Amino acid sequence: MTNDPIYLLKPAFNFLDGLIREQGDRLYVIFFYVCLGVIGWILGGGLRRRLRAGKHSPPVAAGIVICLPLAPPRSSEPPLASLIGHDFQSPCCDHEGDCHWD
Repeated sequence: MTNDPIYLLKPAFNFLDGLIREQGDRLYVIFFYVCLGVIGWILGGGLRRRLRAGKHSPPVAAGIVICLPLAPPRSSEPPLASLIGHDFQSPCCDHEGDCHWD
């Protein structure tokens, strides 16, 4: 007999393979509900209570609040005048048509 880990663990692997092959559906459903319970326990503060066993911890709400703006933010500055529909006046017009002024 050899001490190779593959040969030593082969009966355990065969047992687990057979268990999953025959009872895999039930194991999956059980695992799913256990995970839901563990997630609920953690979000409810169970892990925090266990870590602070002897100390008083203030109650904390187990919820997330997201504030979404429903209206555009108010600005204190006046709105910019619209340039659409206005005639554009070139800066050259201020210098009698001479656009190459120094």
